[in-house]
Amino acid sequence: MPGFPSPFGGDGGTLFERYGEFVPGNLPEPGPFLEGHDVLTGREHAAFHRLTRALFEERTVYDMTFNYNLARLNLDTRHENAGYRYAVERGDAEREEEDDAIEDDGAGRVLRAEFTPTTPFCPQSHTLTIGSFRAWNALSDRHEYDLVRVRVAPMHHQSGGINDQLRELERTYLETGDATADPEDSTPVESTPTERPVEDEGDSRTIPDAPF
Repeated sequence: MPGFPSPFGGDGGTLFERYGEFVPGNLPEPGPFLEGHDVLTGREHAAFHRLTRALFEERTVYDMTFNYNLARLNLDTRHENAGYRYAVERGDAEREEEDDAIEDDGAGRVLRAEFTPTTPFCPQSHTLTIGSFRAWNALSDRHEYDLVRVRVAPMHHQSGGINDQLRELERTYLETGDATADPEDSTPVESTPTERPVEDEGDSRTIPDAPF
């Protein structure tokens, strides 16, 4: 009988891969936002994703549907084509016409993170990607990148609006240095709140909602 590990605990059980493993068959294919850049694989992917787990835990970036740290989606064998893929940005990469990354000479080492949700109509993709952006960039002293750009994969039906907001967050962060600052002008996107503090790992029903 397959195990059902705690969503907050270790990596045991048969439903989840381990954080130290890189299993391409259980990850989404790198999408257009990563094209032309150095996609992380093997140990490099696993190492950054372990760090992501810690940052998402600290900033409480949680998937409300599955009731676990968003980083676990990459390891969930029930959703083999969902989660994050990463690529180190190449300064000499040819810019595609649809590449909406904000240009900034002050951002030295840049990582690109592309999120593929479980379905094209995932209502959490908006707040999950915004929470991810704020976690990675507000805690940038914990990793080697000056900027982590975040986009949702184009398979999502609201990818255009979501990515417009992520682009404006990126611009605001580059201008102010504050990953939590809200852009002055932003296209509204319907979403579901996803972040909350973890006060009691034993019973998730007791955990109150909290803002980013």
